[in-house]
Amino acid sequence: MDAMGRQRHVLCMKWGNKYGPEYVNHLYGMVRRHLSGDFQFVCLTDDAKGIRPEVKCLPLPEMPLKPEKPGVPDRAWRKLSTFVADLHGLQGTALYLDVDVVVVGSLDGFFEEPGEFLIIKDYKRPWRVTGNSSVYRFEIGAHIDVLATFQAHEDEIRLQFRNEQAYLSDYLHRQGKLRYWPKRWCPSFKYHSIPRWPLNYFTEPAIPKDARVVIFHGECNPPDALHGQRNRRFRFIQPAGWVAEHWKD
Repeated sequence: MDAMGRQRHVLCMKWGNKYGPEYVNHLYGMVRRHLSGDFQFVCLTDDAKGIRPEVKCLPLPEMPLKPEKPGVPDRAWRKLSTFVADLHGLQGTALYLDVDVVVVGSLDGFFEEPGEFLIIKDYKRPWRVTGNSSVYRFEIGAHIDVLATFQAHEDEIRLQFRNEQAYLSDYLHRQGKLRYWPKRWCPSFKYHSIPRWPLNYFTEPAIPKDARVVIFHGECNPPDALHGQRNRRFRFIQPAGWVAEHWKD
């Protein structure tokens, strides 16, 4: 339960074959170690095979989607289905986490921070309202208009916004409901952990000060960081040994 006596849920989503069940299993392990009190861990997925029994696996909510154009990567529009009117009967407060984050500190504050809808502030262009939806919190069933509006105007919204987090942030900002997590809670591995050139050749990526959830976006996932591997040339990094200490069951 949260401070208001509502059931607490930690949600994640896994669809397609980009991430295996180990991502969900490791995420559950990290949440269990860093979130005190009772909670229910839920994975919305099209394939529950290999996921540990402590995780409540539920089907992905129904959300007809037009396919991306050839060569365009998945823009995660499916994440908007967390705002369905009836999320498999779940009620209470939901903290959504992407399956590729690494939890390194207490999650208790994510259920205590005041605000109707909280999300990470954009790292690269902080003057924009856009948030990073790797970590967001909401009351289940409270923002069904987010999904309903997208479904009614999908073509126009896709033309106006690059991905779901840009649309989601803009929509809730215009309603006066958007708030951001404290700046240091959710740093980016890409922007805040990797030392700047030329130190990246000699110094291991570090956990940023006061970090609670390290976000992996773009070119590097936790296993890549652990092995010192990036998918762009001339962007060398040392292996991030601390990932192994946290990213595990």
